[in-house]
Amino acid sequence: MPKAHIIGSGIGGLATALRLRSKGYAVKVFEANPYPGGKLHAISLEGYRFDLGPSLFTMPHFVDELFRLFDREPENHFRYIRKEVLCEYFWDDDTRFTARKNPEDFAKAAAETFSEDQEAVLRYIRKNQKKYELTAPLFLEGSLHKASTYLSSKTLKALLRMPALDVFGTLNKVNERQFSHPKLVQLFNRYATYNGSSPYLTPGIMSMIPHLEMFYGTFFPEGGMHEIVMSLYRLAEEVGVTFEFESKVDEIIVDGGIAKALRIGDTLHEADLFVSNMDIFPTYRKLLPKHPAPEKTLAQERSSSALIFYWGISKSFPELDLHNIFFSNQYQEEFHHIFSKKTLFHDPTVYINISSKDWPADAPPDSENWFVMINAPGDYGQDWEQLKSEARKNIIRKLNRVLKTDLESLIDVEYVLDPAGIQANTSSYRGALYGAASNSRFSAFLRHPNFSRKISNLYFCGGSVHPGGGIPLCLLSARIIAEMLPNAETHA
Repeated sequence: MPKAHIIGSGIGGLATALRLRSKGYAVKVFEANPYPGGKLHAISLEGYRFDLGPSLFTMPHFVDELFRLFDREPENHFRYIRKEVLCEYFWDDDTRFTARKNPEDFAKAAAETFSEDQEAVLRYIRKNQKKYELTAPLFLEGSLHKASTYLSSKTLKALLRMPALDVFGTLNKVNERQFSHPKLVQLFNRYATYNGSSPYLTPGIMSMIPHLEMFYGTFFPEGGMHEIVMSLYRLAEEVGVTFEFESKVDEIIVDGGIAKALRIGDTLHEADLFVSNMDIFPTYRKLLPKHPAPEKTLAQERSSSALIFYWGISKSFPELDLHNIFFSNQYQEEFHHIFSKKTLFHDPTVYINISSKDWPADAPPDSENWFVMINAPGDYGQDWEQLKSEARKNIIRKLNRVLKTDLESLIDVEYVLDPAGIQANTSSYRGALYGAASNSRFSAFLRHPNFSRKISNLYFCGGSVHPGGGIPLCLLSARIIAEMLPNAETHA
C-alpha cells in the first residue's frame, strides 16, 4: 500500500488525509502542536469556552462529503443548524440592520433601512449568484495551474464574460455603482475581509461572496467551530489515518527532483507522496531550504491578520446574535491604515462572535463568551503591546457608546491573540489569516499551485495556496489534490 505523509493537521490537512485514505493510501499526519486543527482550536477559561480561529461556517456540504466518502451519515457524527439571521449590523448613529438569510427578506429590510430600491438589491444578489456559478469551476474547484482546467466549456464561458464579472474594477466601485446609501455600500464592502483584503483594492468579482451566505447559508456547528475539525479528526482515526503529534518536521528530503522523506530530528520518514498543509512561505524557507523558491509568489502581499480579545461577559445582550458587526465611521481610512501604514486605526470596525447564543454551555448562566475581533495588519515588528492597549480602549469606547453599557465592569476573563501570536501558534507567515491578499485582479493566478512544478510527489493544501483561505476553500484544496492523484493500487 503506497504511503502518504502530510505535514500539518489544519482543516486542509485533515481533509486531504481523509481523501487520500479513501483512495487506498496509508496516511500519516505529522503535527508540531499537541493537538489537531491548526487555526481551528479552542480554549476554556473559568467556565467560558472560546473558539480561537475561524468563526464563520458556510457551505457545510464540503464537510459532509468527507463523511460520505466512507459511507457514513454525517448527521450521526457532526451536526449543525442553519442561522435565520446572518449578521446584526450596528453604526455609531444608532442605525441597526438585521441581515436575514432569505434574499427577499434581506432586500425588503435593506430598502426600508437604507431607502434603496428593493428590486435593485435583489438584482445585485442575483448577479452575484451568476458570478459564482460562472467562475467557481475555474477559480475554486479546479487547479488554475493545469491546462485541462481551461479546456472545459464552463471555463471558456467564464473567460468570455470577464468584463461582466467586474474583474477590472474594485469591489467598492461595484457597490457604489449599485447603491446610493453609503451604509449599504459599506455593508457589502465588508465581504472583502472574508479573504483578508481591502474593498478599495480587491476586484469587484468578490461581490459574489455574499451569495455564499445567502444561498448556501450561515451555520453553527453544535459544540462550536472547534467541533468541525474534531469530528474530522475522529473520523480520520476511525478509518486508519495515523497521527504523530508534537512532531515538528525539519525538512522535506528531495533526491533527484523527487520528494523522498520527511526529516524529524535525526529520523527519516519515507513515503510515496507528501502534502504540506503548512503555510507556503515557511514550507519553502524552512522545509526546502536547499531548493529554489518561487520568489515572486512568496513576495506577494499578505492578507490581513487579526487582533482578537476573548472576553467572558457577565451579562446577556438580547440585541446581539451569533455574528455582529460594529462599523467604523471612516471605513476607507481603516483599510488604509491596515494595508498601507501597517497599523491599527483609532476607529476600528469591531466583529463580535458569541457562540453561547446557540450553544449555552459555552458560558455560565446569564453570561456570554465574546470573540471580539478587529482587522489588523500582519506582524511587521510593530509594538503589539502598545497597539493592543490602545485598541482595547477604542473597542470598549465604541461598544459602550453603541450598546449603552459599561463593558469594562462586565469582563470576567480575558485572553488576547495578536498577529505575532497567530504566527507563532500556526506558522502563518506574518500572522496572515488567508495567505496572500486578494488586492489584485491577478491574485488568484499568483497563488501557489497545489503541486510542485519542480519536485515530484510534493503537493500543497490549505489557505496559503490555491484556491485560498477560509474553511470552504481549504476543503476544496484537499479535493483538488485528491483529484490529481490516482487510486492507491494504480499509484503503486
